[in-house]
Amino acid sequence: MAVSNQTRSGDLSATLSTERGIIKDQIRVAMPGIIQSFDPVTVTAEVQPAVRSVQQNNDGTTSTKNYPVLVDVPVIFPRGGGCTLTFPVKEGDECLLIFADRCIDFWWQNGGIQETVDPRQHDLSDAFAIVGPQSQAQKISGISTSAAQLRTDDGAAFIEVAAGHDITVTTPGKLTASAQGGTEITSPTIVLNGNVTINGNLSQGLGEAGGAATMRGPITVESDVTASGISLTAHKHGGVETGGGTTQGPQ
Repeated sequence: MAVSNQTRSGDLSATLSTERGIIKDQIRVAMPGIIQSFDPVTVTAEVQPAVRSVQQNNDGTTSTKNYPVLVDVPVIFPRGGGCTLTFPVKEGDECLLIFADRCIDFWWQNGGIQETVDPRQHDLSDAFAIVGPQSQAQKISGISTSAAQLRTDDGAAFIEVAAGHDITVTTPGKLTASAQGGTEITSPTIVLNGNVTINGNLSQGLGEAGGAATMRGPITVESDVTASGISLTAHKHGGVETGGGTTQGPQ
C-alpha cells in the first residue's frame, strides 16, 4: 500500500505546533542573572542566568539544565550628558539580563551604527546586564517612601533629597570633600556641632556686609594677637608712674 506524504510527515497542525514551540524556546528576551565576576576596565561581567533552560526531549517529555555562564556581558550604569552613576559590582549581585534583537558584536567593539555581523536573534551572546533587581532573598529594607536616596544596602550611610527640599547626608564613617576650585556656601545660618580644626588662614567680616565675631571663650592663642595694628605680646604703654595713676593706651 502506498504511503502518502502527509502520513510520512505527520499531521500538519502538530508539525507547526512543534515548530512554534521550538522557536519560542530559542527566543530569549529577559531573565534574572547572578554576577560571577566584573571587569571595571571593559565594564563587562560574567553572568550566570538564574533560571534554568527547558528542553523538549524526543519522547515528548521536558528536562531542565543551567544555561552556560555568559561572558563579556556589557553592564549598564545610568549615564548621560557626560555624567555617569557608578557603583561597585561584585560576585553574587543579582541583575536583569536583556537580550538584543540582533547581534551586538560590531556595535560593542566600535559604537555608532553598525552592520549585524551575524544573523542570530535574541541570542545568549547578545546580553546586557542591569545590576539592581532583587529577589526576596536578597532584597534591601528600610526604603524611604518620602525621599530619594543614594545609600548603602544596610541604610547606615545615605545622601537624601526629600520631597520637602531638605537634603541630608548621613554616615557612620568619614565624610570627605575635596574641591580644587574652591568652596562657597551661602546660607543665612551655619551651625557646626563638634570640634573644628582649620589648616589655613581664617578671614572674618570681609565683603560688603562686613560682620562681627562673638566668642564665649576661653580662648587660647599660642602666638601673637594683633588688634588695630597693635601687638598683644609686644606693645608698650606710655606715662608709666608709681602710685594710683594709669598708663597711657598701648602702642
